[in-house]
Amino acid sequence: MSLQVEKKEKNMAVLTIEVPAEEFEAAIEKAYQKNKGKIQIPGFRKGKVPRRMIEQMYGKGFFYEDAANSLIPDAYEKALEECEETIVSSPKIDVTQIEAGKPFIFTAEVALKPEVTLGTYKGVEVPKADVTVTDEEVDADLNQQRENNSRMVTVDRAVEDGDVAVIDYEGFADGEAFEGGKGENYSLTIGSHSFIDTFEEQLIGKKAGDDVEVNVTFPEQYHSKELAGKPALFKVSIKEVKEKQLPELDDEFASEVSDFETLAEYREDIKKKLGEKKEDDAKRAKEDAAVEAAIAGAQMDIPDAMVETQQRQMVDDFAQRLQMQGMNLDLYCQYTGQTVDSMLESVKPQALKRIQSRLVLEAVAAAEGITASEEDFEQEINRMAESYKMEADKVKEIMGENGKKQIMEDLAVSKAADFLRDNAVEVEKAEEK
Repeated sequence: MSLQVEKKEKNMAVLTIEVPAEEFEAAIEKAYQKNKGKIQIPGFRKGKVPRRMIEQMYGKGFFYEDAANSLIPDAYEKALEECEETIVSSPKIDVTQIEAGKPFIFTAEVALKPEVTLGTYKGVEVPKADVTVTDEEVDADLNQQRENNSRMVTVDRAVEDGDVAVIDYEGFADGEAFEGGKGENYSLTIGSHSFIDTFEEQLIGKKAGDDVEVNVTFPEQYHSKELAGKPALFKVSIKEVKEKQLPELDDEFASEVSDFETLAEYREDIKKKLGEKKEDDAKRAKEDAAVEAAIAGAQMDIPDAMVETQQRQMVDDFAQRLQMQGMNLDLYCQYTGQTVDSMLESVKPQALKRIQSRLVLEAVAAAEGITASEEDFEQEINRMAESYKMEADKVKEIMGENGKKQIMEDLAVSKAADFLRDNAVEVEKAEEK
């Protein structure tokens, strides 16, 4: 295999990759052996048709596509290893020569890692965060704990906002019952807005045993196109009304939900934990602001293909998370009315920001001589091993040398972010008028 690299504008390049004729011939023969059992020509038993006969009947290039598809991935990977440039996008492949007896030649248009010219990155000014914990914040946390430990009690009165109404319902559009519009013994929290339009509000004031006709209109962007924008009638039977009862805020409550015997001790613990959280949040905010300032002062020409590759990776990652939850991307798009293209467009600003942050932090690490040590690596491996419930040596074995290199780079980038944060100057926020 031979490689030629032609650099283009805006950090793009074209790799011309040439595979020797004998390798292309071997790939054609492999394609023939793989597919000959599927081809039948009169006068020959299935799977016994000579390659020459197939090529005469269907054309000399009959096996070219399969041969090319088998050659391109390995040839491109070898080209990446040989190429001295850092490639940061998926390739756009174009076959330029494909003919038996000649070298197989294709090109790969790729983005190259852009150079970064740093501006001011040490001592940048960032807003100082307020980490004071107020009594109101402690009260809010306590009330949330009361909510978490509340219980639902059946009551003999009309439905009020915040109650749970246990209902049977059936929906009709144009006088016909529609699919998915029926339910029994459904617990509906009034005010949750989990049902469309003013459905929940129309149950307020009704009692258990009442039959109610609820009139609503489906949203224009509703996932079911047959119902989108249409008026509908729901016949609802209220079977039970429940109200939320909160526990008293006293020492008994504190002893039940915490390790403390008194409410005062519990409040102090909540205040301490809220303070620690605010400190952590402030630390992250300071780091984010310092990185933002470094990005603003830097110069870099990021190729579109690099951003597009990051966008695709982000959507692919989201699709994998959906699969872990038992849903695929197509179904998600149907429910939300989105398309893959609209999702790609929506993540574009975040994709660009990720790239800018990574490039600037790598440049800072290089400028300041920031690297990860073997001790840093071992600590990270131990953390991963604990997370995956695996032996540390097994984690190392799975990741290999390329994985180790990536982790060392990631750790250096993390240290560079710490460096920017630690060297940033906090200033009081200007008061809003």
